[in-house]
Amino acid sequence: MKSFDIPDYYRSSIITPLKEFRRKRDKLKRDFSPTRLDFGPVRFLIARHFGFCYGVENAIEIAYKAIAENPDKRIFLLSEMIHNPDVNADLQSRGIRFIMDTKGNQLLPWDELKPNDIVIIPAFGTTLETQNKLASIGLDVEKYDTTCPFVEKVWNKAGQIGQKNYTVVVHGKPNHEETRATFSHSKEAAPTVVVKDMKQTERLAKYMMGELPADQFFSEFSGQYSTGFDPSRDLQRIGVVNQTTMLASDTQGIADYLKQIMIQKNGLGENPSTDQVDLYFANTRDTLCYATNDNQDATYALLTNSADFAVVAGGYNSSNTSHIVELCEEKLPTYFIESEQKILSDKLIRHYDGRTKQEVITDNFIPQRSASDTNPVTILLTCGASCPDAIVEGILLKLASFFPDAQPVEKVMATTMQ
Repeated sequence: MKSFDIPDYYRSSIITPLKEFRRKRDKLKRDFSPTRLDFGPVRFLIARHFGFCYGVENAIEIAYKAIAENPDKRIFLLSEMIHNPDVNADLQSRGIRFIMDTKGNQLLPWDELKPNDIVIIPAFGTTLETQNKLASIGLDVEKYDTTCPFVEKVWNKAGQIGQKNYTVVVHGKPNHEETRATFSHSKEAAPTVVVKDMKQTERLAKYMMGELPADQFFSEFSGQYSTGFDPSRDLQRIGVVNQTTMLASDTQGIADYLKQIMIQKNGLGENPSTDQVDLYFANTRDTLCYATNDNQDATYALLTNSADFAVVAGGYNSSNTSHIVELCEEKLPTYFIESEQKILSDKLIRHYDGRTKQEVITDNFIPQRSASDTNPVTILLTCGASCPDAIVEGILLKLASFFPDAQPVEKVMATTMQ
């Protein structure tokens, strides 16, 4: 895979070599067991896959290239480059300004932009409407377009099945930048509707089966369907694509469920042929992002190990990170933090609660061992696809520092990488 030129301060002298060590020993990515760093009184189990993915590194390389190539020009980002506060803050410190927030609300008026300005398209991509607006101003929207190729793959798949007269069902968060972009591209090729979860998918199925009046659809799915959408007409043939950072198992569950609904609706019996099913349901399995899959599979493998708690690093508005947090929370106490600065002491940690959408402080998050208990404190550690290795290193070292008898990191690394 291509190697990207990104700033060294996003790398880590601990985490980056560990990832490379695992990659060389497992080039086919068949071993999802975690990396073990045993410091004696504390032990870390680090997920096999985590951190910057292809799309993120590509976006960061292009963004810093834009800064280097245009020292005398104003540079703008449509919205956050990626969902990581450290990366976005660094870009802003270098003079880059955001045009919109993550929900698409305007921060700067369009008329402030000039044709000779530089505009960077973030990794999530953008809507056709925004592309057209930028082009109307005279801006070059292609030179610094960092749209992830795996997002573009979803757009292409939506277009392909749309040309075959399927309606596109997008599994994603309706207000997320990527979902808004995918919806915009998809609706040019096909009637399109967004479902955010299985619960909403089950409601959509009732309209597919004619169990709910079509008029009710428009209020229930307000803002989530394309112009001219007719549920009685446009839910006869469907295909499912996804926001690439959703839980792969959730997307697959939604696709499998809707497939069965179509089989039932059209009376295809218990074991219909592939050709029969294809008349009503498109095969779109290849739109799931490899990095999302790898990170989630590595998290499942991580969670087969016993531990005292988990720490997940990343931006609080990061979709793929939030899903990793959800998986961990099902098994053990989990702390979702942006960086080591949220670890206030060996007693207190400030972390994000996804249910209340705010930070909370937990006391005594590191379990206390009695003098007679020689079992090490075991911590699961991972992060989202937009989190730098340097952040993970900072968290690891800060947690290890709370154990006075911990082995030096150099010795632990040497043992681990034998």
